Amino acid sequence: MKIVLLSGGSGKRLWPLSNEIRSKQFLKIIRKEDGSTDSMVRRVYEQMTDAGLGTDITVATSITQVEAIRNQLGDKVDIVVEPERRNTFPAIALCAANLFYKKHCDEGETVVVLPVDPYVDKGYFACLRELDRALQQGVADIVLMGVQPTYPSEKYGYIIPEKAGEGVSRVRQFKEKPDAALAAELIRMGGLWNCGVFAFKLSYMMDIVWKTVPAGSYEEVLARYGEFEKTSFDYAVLEKAQRVAVVPYGGEWKDLGTWNTITEVMEPVNGFSIASEDCTNTHVINELEIPVVVMGAHDMIVAAGPDGILVSDKEKSSFIKEYVDHIDMRPMYEEREWGDYTVLNVNMDEEHRKAVTKKKTVRRGGQIPEKIHKEHCTVWTVLSGKAVIRINGRSHDAYAGDTYTIDRGVPHSLRAVENTVLLEVQIEG
Repeated sequence: MKIVLLSGGSGKRLWPLSNEIRSKQFLKIIRKEDGSTDSMVRRVYEQMTDAGLGTDITVATSITQVEAIRNQLGDKVDIVVEPERRNTFPAIALCAANLFYKKHCDEGETVVVLPVDPYVDKGYFACLRELDRALQQGVADIVLMGVQPTYPSEKYGYIIPEKAGEGVSRVRQFKEKPDAALAAELIRMGGLWNCGVFAFKLSYMMDIVWKTVPAGSYEEVLARYGEFEKTSFDYAVLEKAQRVAVVPYGGEWKDLGTWNTITEVMEPVNGFSIASEDCTNTHVINELEIPVVVMGAHDMIVAAGPDGILVSDKEKSSFIKEYVDHIDMRPMYEEREWGDYTVLNVNMDEEHRKAVTKKKTVRRGGQIPEKIHKEHCTVWTVLSGKAVIRINGRSHDAYAGDTYTIDRGVPHSLRAVENTVLLEVQIEG
């Protein structure tokens, strides 16, 4: 069984901590049993590893998320990078081609596709094995996981099985986001929430790939990626499939897509923050290096990060996307394979010279690869730690307090001997 995790989206509903590069699955705000915090993607990977499923994972993503995935998971997963964002159908087709051509998987292998960020218990991963078993027994061409509903939700699509109850069943019909009254009726009929988890044999998907893009190699599929219809897997494949089955899952499952839902699994206060004792059902998340004090707040979310500050009623927070979609500014925080950085200041002087100041944190052993900047010169000041800085072919042992000026067109790189923090100023013009 091969696992494909779909990692995409900008996560605007969790602004200001999420942005075009830092999606919600990378936010380290999920509460762990030991009191520490973790991200959704790391939590899911660790759960898969505990379930014995951590050795054959492929993550489908865009180029903007690759370094964040490497930062959090290292080389533990394979990554398939979409040349452009074209929705889930092309992404899954590309992953299938990767498994077939590059990893030489057998055509009869089961491929299970799921989101990268579900909040679930260990029974979820046992259910993945049920999908595999049903496929290998020939029950259907595509097998879905359906979540047992806990209330008549209007937010989810519903899967209606032919036989309600436990165990695998052929699917009778789908219903996308019904109103509350119809949702209640669908639940009485045994309807299950569609959680976006499904499985198929590699041969099934490769037949679809070949019909769309007749290709003889992964590289050819990649080069012709734009020929795949820009649409979802549900529309392109699932709705046209003749033999579809579903396996019910009755354990914990949360869709952590908004601040209102994600606060259910967070600590009330994070970072340099203070909430008064008379605050109720209020969460404060602070990534800034200044204090945030909240007093007398009820049912509120207060989130402060490099990209902005949100103060909102929890219920109203689910409507944030329409307010922040028009904000056109560069992401002020990014994760890289070597660590992370925060933009501290962007300044333009009277002569239109632009200076961008960043605080960079490089993990021990992390390397900022060699770069040559033609548009700006760079000044590095080491604030803490120890690193080897290489400038124009010459290596320098760098310690706290050391400053290096790198002119335009000069190759430079850095390797952290210890955890290293540096201030970087890029001066253009």
